[in-house]
Amino acid sequence: MSLNKVPLSPHLQVYRLPLVALVSISSRACFVVNGLAYALFIIFLISIASGSEIYNISYTIFTSTIGKILSGLWIFSLYLYMSNEVRHLFWDLGYGFSGNAPFIWSLIVLSATALMTVITVLLYLL
Repeated sequence: MSLNKVPLSPHLQVYRLPLVALVSISSRACFVVNGLAYALFIIFLISIASGSEIYNISYTIFTSTIGKILSGLWIFSLYLYMSNEVRHLFWDLGYGFSGNAPFIWSLIVLSATALMTVITVLLYLL
């Protein structure tokens, strides 16, 4: 009986995930990130209601370079999640399963996300 170094089942160190799986996994991660970002947004809204001193502190944080980077990442996360859910809507209707269509849909999701993020960041964050 010889010991083989190849695992019996696909392992993440050996098996490369397809783009469709990576986009699906990243959509789930974006769901968590969006929840945390909404919590920060609610804190910002509470700071507005709390008065000018606390608002000035939160405004300084959110308009700093790190705040703008985090806002840009949140915008990317929102658009990725939204685009992926539109893809799932088409999948629920039965479209996009034949041949190479799931890969093409993943490319469309990533392209739409990048395009919408760049437009939003250029219009509102710079």
